Amino acid sequence: MKLDRRTFLSAGGSLLAASLGAPRASAALRLFGGGDEREGRTLVLIQLAGGNDGLSTVVPYAHPVYQSTRTSIRHKQDELLVIDDERALNGKLVGLKSLYDAGKLAIVEGAGYPNGIRSHFKSFDVWHTASTEGRAVGEGWVPRLVRDAFPREDAPERTVHIGKRVPYSLHSPDSAPIAFEVPESYRWFGEAPGEVASGESTGNPALDKLRGVQADASASSQRIRSAARKYKTSVQYPNSEFGRALRVAAALIDARIGGRVISIEVGGFDTHKTQRGTHDNLMKTLDDGLASFTADLRGRTAGDETLVVVFSEFGRRVAENGSRGTDHGRAGPMFVLGTPVAGGLYGEAPNLDRLESGDLAFTTDFRRVYATVCERWFGANTKAVLGADYEALKFV
Repeated sequence: MKLDRRTFLSAGGSLLAASLGAPRASAALRLFGGGDEREGRTLVLIQLAGGNDGLSTVVPYAHPVYQSTRTSIRHKQDELLVIDDERALNGKLVGLKSLYDAGKLAIVEGAGYPNGIRSHFKSFDVWHTASTEGRAVGEGWVPRLVRDAFPREDAPERTVHIGKRVPYSLHSPDSAPIAFEVPESYRWFGEAPGEVASGESTGNPALDKLRGVQADASASSQRIRSAARKYKTSVQYPNSEFGRALRVAAALIDARIGGRVISIEVGGFDTHKTQRGTHDNLMKTLDDGLASFTADLRGRTAGDETLVVVFSEFGRRVAENGSRGTDHGRAGPMFVLGTPVAGGLYGEAPNLDRLESGDLAFTTDFRRVYATVCERWFGANTKAVLGADYEALKFV
């Protein structure tokens, strides 16, 4: 694998660990650029891992099929946040409903892909690579996006994952994303062994390259931790893993250190049993975090330049199972939110009278959302990033 700054930053081992060496932040600022190179748009990807139940998120409360196939987990109209005569948001999504009413939440209905897969891993591979071939394409869709949209940028922080498990969407054989659970865990070991730590040329190009990469890693580590530590906000984020991750995301975006894509995962959506209470709690976690995040960025320049996309690897089956839960399905809704968003309903609602083997049939290819991000948000070439042309939506 090619040795570059970004691969090195995520390499781990003896180079990344528990303490930080001498500061080199000013050199890094010159290296990675300031001023205009720090300006620009950011995408925040929120992954609902486990398979979110779309019918308990955007609820077709009045439809007889919904009412007859869901008994213990059904949401009644007076428990919901009604959008129109056909659909409503889960009652816990108070903040998102406010965004919808303000025209800053787009709901993309029936998102999925042809011949949807009910396997968590295989379906996530499709979403992460934007291809039904999955990992056979060699890398995630995000590195292709960043490379096409920003060919002259080389900031290590271009792609960042905040959390335990880095999604394949950020994977590239030539580089790796920065990843950490909390900023303080993204540290530099200290002085590197031997000549690598020296400021003089070793006469060995490979070793000199490693030394330069090491300096960049040290600067990046300091920059991220400094941004998180110095961030000031009057917004009280929820004391949840998701809430804390979003606060860090806001800090990195506001610090303008070169971030283009930030990824966060919320787990727990594989609700095979006793779904109602579990899913409602997950909806509240999602809503509390996103309400704080959008309120925090509102009024800042960063708010005008931040787009949030929420997705899951698949939806759930229409009928509940015998354990008061739901099993793996196919299509489900996506959310796109933020100050730049033209809110409303996009795509076509799946027809509950025309199911595919008990599942909602997809009506909107999720890659249309990606295409919109590529073309209308970042100005990238959709075909170069996604491997084919997809019609963009108009939520931005």
